[in-house]
Amino acid sequence: MGKETVAGAYRALLKAAKKTFAGDEWMLQNSVKEIRSKFEENRQATGDDHIRKLIADAYEASHFVANMIVQAQLNPSGGY
Repeated sequence: MGKETVAGAYRALLKAAKKTFAGDEWMLQNSVKEIRSKFEENRQATGDDHIRKLIADAYEASHFVANMIVQAQLNPSGGY
């Protein structure tokens, strides 16, 4: 289990957040904090199967953030 796999999952999540929350600095900053927090929580994870599951979960989350969240824009009439 290589660190580059974990790093790749981390980068994928950051990239998805940056794309999804472009223009919404508050949401971007908070999503980056949450991503970092979740990775830090699992820094001491052991066992290849457990680590593989965490990596798969991170990639699934990045897919969800990039493809399933819509960042609406407020229009001049007050709607979205």
